[in-house]
Amino acid sequence: MAESSIVLGMADLMVMPAPVKLITLGLGSCIGLVVYDTFAKVAGMAHIMLPDSRGLKTAEKVGKFADTAVPALIEEMLRKGANRARIKAKIAGGAQMFSLPGASAEFLTVGAKNVSETRKRLLSMGIAILAADTGGNKGRTIEFSTSNWMLKVKTLGKGVSEI
Repeated sequence: MAESSIVLGMADLMVMPAPVKLITLGLGSCIGLVVYDTFAKVAGMAHIMLPDSRGLKTAEKVGKFADTAVPALIEEMLRKGANRARIKAKIAGGAQMFSLPGASAEFLTVGAKNVSETRKRLLSMGIAILAADTGGNKGRTIEFSTSNWMLKVKTLGKGVSEI
């Protein structure tokens, strides 16, 4: 069976059975989180925009925040047949995209905070991060393929790597 390609937008979260290629574009300070279970042949991706949802009064997309996306993604993986002990993770993104005079440190460090919160949430759930391509100041696009369980990271001005 041919691998279908699914493109996730900002704040999207999706879990699919193999064969599938999950793609998300334009990761700047955002995190592209991939989780997978090779035995159950299921993979998920989230395009995380911000570290946490504290203080929000309106219901937002669960995939938008690390503190809501990570648990939601793991729960969906379990519903689709994954075993928590076998779930592995890979992450990319979390760049510092801007250096604006007068911008607050809070605004400028959102990428690093996204990386930190995503890692913290995965660790608290017992999910191992096998590979990461984070930080820097360049945008990324990622593709995760269940044909080889590799995350292809395309970094602006840097080329393509597989992790």
